[in-house]
Amino acid sequence: MSNSITEFRVDLNDNSPLYMQVARKLIQDVREGRYRVDQALPSERLLSDQLDISRVTARKAIDQLVDQGLVVRRRGSGNYVAPRIEQPLSNLSSFSEQLEQRGYRAGSQWLKRAIVMAAPDEQLSLGLPSNTRVARLERLRLADDVVMAYEVSVIPATILPRPEGVGDSLYAHLDKTGHMPVRALQHIRAMNAPATLAEQLGIPEGKAVLFITRIGYLESGQAVELTHSYCRSDHYDFVAEMRRVS
Repeated sequence: MSNSITEFRVDLNDNSPLYMQVARKLIQDVREGRYRVDQALPSERLLSDQLDISRVTARKAIDQLVDQGLVVRRRGSGNYVAPRIEQPLSNLSSFSEQLEQRGYRAGSQWLKRAIVMAAPDEQLSLGLPSNTRVARLERLRLADDVVMAYEVSVIPATILPRPEGVGDSLYAHLDKTGHMPVRALQHIRAMNAPATLAEQLGIPEGKAVLFITRIGYLESGQAVELTHSYCRSDHYDFVAEMRRVS
């Protein structure tokens, strides 16, 4: 694909700043697929030359795409189109499966893999007796090296005695051991990211994120997975198909 912007003309009847007009054109090109995921946008210098605008105007236009999560900056390299996941709410699938189905490369940046005592709320969610040990997995979920979510998964230690053996996909690991969830209950709500979470996700403090809690069950009805996911709202779309009951 070309690394030049499609035809653009200043709209003299538009009272918005010039950088906003340029930004809207770039956003349109990204959303229409002119630029692929992980493809570099035209540089500020190239935009300036092609559109006969200042470098400051070009930079401010690209800033708008970065603020909307459509573009990520890579220091010393350029500005690249960010991945975006459209996740159906009717299918039970792992983060890795969702990405692979859309042609992204899934990855994890591990923060913790350990056996610990279950917290009271974890005991309640998983139906565990007190003083039960669980595997706790904390990680950043990546798509093509872009941070998409911070995730904490809790699994009974009887199901996952060696959490350090989990690779990029928890579900793939559970499938190998015969403990793959077959159904799940999932709750989604919006929240504002506190400072620590915002730093992990690479977003401004207070920015809205999607907080997702999922409890996964075996065919027997046993709860085997409690996962809390904090997803960047600028990278996620959740889709639900609804039917009217006659």
